[in-house]
Amino acid sequence: MQIHTFPVGDIGANCYLLVSEDKQGLLIDPGAEPAKLITAIQNLGIGIKYIVLTHGHLDHIGAVEELRKQTGSKVLIHELDNPCLTDSKLNLSYFFGSPILCGEADMLIKDGEQITLGNETFTVLHTPGHTAGGVCLVGAEVVFTGDTLFAGSVGRTDFPGGSMDTLIESIKGKILTLEPHTKVYPGHGPTTTVEEEKRNNPYL
Repeated sequence: MQIHTFPVGDIGANCYLLVSEDKQGLLIDPGAEPAKLITAIQNLGIGIKYIVLTHGHLDHIGAVEELRKQTGSKVLIHELDNPCLTDSKLNLSYFFGSPILCGEADMLIKDGEQITLGNETFTVLHTPGHTAGGVCLVGAEVVFTGDTLFAGSVGRTDFPGGSMDTLIESIKGKILTLEPHTKVYPGHGPTTTVEEEKRNNPYL
């Protein structure tokens, strides 16, 4: 599996493009700059099967509708964050003066559900704390953590639906139990590993 990383938008949210051996694609958190993402998809000569959203904040959903229209892919999000796609106050874009409104997700995902891409299988981990419906996506030796866990930090919990106690419980119970060498691909900033965060993350 190939993993392509695209920092997008004014605050550099990480959008990930996963490509299977049979040229199926999965996008995680296309938060902005749809033209850049579409160009990358076309250059790779792939089709996008799914757009998976780790949560419903503006910097992770801003390019969803354009990409859904251009690729015909299905949009997946946890049911508790699905309302963020149609409410600019819940996705926080209202407060920045540029409301983002998407259609509802095509599929609602839940803890333990599996998503197949070619020969690859990814498992959904429900990791509330940053938002009520935040999720991580676990594959072979990789985990995509959205705004749940960063290198040396954790997601903010001062937005609606946030809870630091819940976030730390999610991280310790769902992410830190993965194999130590598992590579962490966060929603912002550089990659890290489960072992690195277990040892050195000051929040943990």
